[in-house]
Amino acid sequence: MEEFYIDCDGIKLHAKLDKPEGAEKCPLCILIHGFTGHMEEEHLITTQKAMNEAGVAVLRAEMYGHGGSDGEFRKHTLYKWVTNALAVVAYAKKLDFVTDLYLCGHSQGGLLTMLIGGMCRDDFKAIIPMSPAWMIPDYARKGNLLGVDYDPVHLPEELPIWDTALDGDYIRVAQTIHVEDEIDRYEGPVLLIHGGIDDVVPMAYVEKAAKLYKNAKLVVVPGAHHCYDGHLEELADTIKNFFMERV
Repeated sequence: MEEFYIDCDGIKLHAKLDKPEGAEKCPLCILIHGFTGHMEEEHLITTQKAMNEAGVAVLRAEMYGHGGSDGEFRKHTLYKWVTNALAVVAYAKKLDFVTDLYLCGHSQGGLLTMLIGGMCRDDFKAIIPMSPAWMIPDYARKGNLLGVDYDPVHLPEELPIWDTALDGDYIRVAQTIHVEDEIDRYEGPVLLIHGGIDDVVPMAYVEKAAKLYKNAKLVVVPGAHHCYDGHLEELADTIKNFFMERV
């Protein structure tokens, strides 16, 4: 494992690279956490190890305001995450051992995967949105995020959540994003993974994504919640089977 930072316009993004044992040349998957998350969460470590076992290197990166990366959590926005992810993609494309590039993210990272997949559609052999929270822009426009109601026209300066808050810019940015545009741009293979009893991301959004993508497969893990607790083995098998068909 290698640990380092990737520069994004002066913002340091904490990253770790794990390669399959003995591999000189191999595919690489960029792996991104979700809202309030970080790269060491159990479901992400499970995902990383499953990819390594399938012969795929994994570049885990933490986005603005999360984990060991620069920035305050309350000041992060989806625009900042998009800029961060583009910097990570640019870094990955320069690695000389990489044969093919993949992108995977969980929850808000899954939403990011859908956005970056469309923006960089020629770069990825496939993308893997896990429990993708692509309802965020819709909810932002309707005036309810994370269970907090607000006026969607006259936006608050901050959005209180749990024991912290988000700046109102998070809402302003989210309202401008239309994920369907980037879904339409991406024509490669898509593996959508979702927990059967996920109470964070509605199943309807993932089912809609599966229909809108041109080449998508949806795998629902029965009995699994948002982070697949208690069902990590099924998550690992799903990922390994996907890559074993391609690597």
